[in-house]
Amino acid sequence: MSAPAGSLLTAQDLRKAYGPTNALDGAYFSIHPGEVVAVMGPSGSGKSTLLHCLAGIVPPDSGTITYNGRELSAMSDAERSALRRSEFGFVFQFGQLVPELSCVENVALPLRLNGTKRKDAERAALQWMERLEVDDLAKKRPGEVSGGQGQRVAVARSLVTSPRVLFADEPTGALDSLNGERVMQLLTEAARSTNAAVVLVTHEARVAAYSDREVVVRDGKSRDMEPVL
Repeated sequence: MSAPAGSLLTAQDLRKAYGPTNALDGAYFSIHPGEVVAVMGPSGSGKSTLLHCLAGIVPPDSGTITYNGRELSAMSDAERSALRRSEFGFVFQFGQLVPELSCVENVALPLRLNGTKRKDAERAALQWMERLEVDDLAKKRPGEVSGGQGQRVAVARSLVTSPRVLFADEPTGALDSLNGERVMQLLTEAARSTNAAVVLVTHEARVAAYSDREVVVRDGKSRDMEPVL
């Protein structure tokens, strides 16, 4: 199976086993710039493993992953780490904000790790926090904000480096439906405004509804669904 023309990130025949368990058993994936693809499937189906392989966090046992014309396996560990700091963004189920830092410092952190001066990094962070409607929380620490607010701060952090691919692993899993809807609205609007591709892992149909296309993973195999109209 060949990757669609113009794909930014593709996976071909991915296989990954943990002991006797096949987490991925011949999975395929592709995404274009500006596209939101929901990766769906039951618990244990392999969808999170697929995301971790696509992001270069976990190496597959076999198969190829190509990002922007380069195979991830051909990159050094340092190159993959640099990719995750600059061109990939991440949103996790529980936000994973640093509790000792203020919200604006959390959002600015990826820029600071890339060598941006503090003043410039926090200026950019505040711009993203404003877009995500949490700029009034800049000086608060994560423990002082609600779950929905914290997840919006996490989304701002994921976008502050203007990534080309945003990986969102169950980004609303810890939120009530109202906060989840708002986070998804803001996340997809912000990503599309920068033409970022979004790999969205979820088991919720209401979250997948924000995507352009769905890929279902079951027993480590992937199946592309019809585009969401």
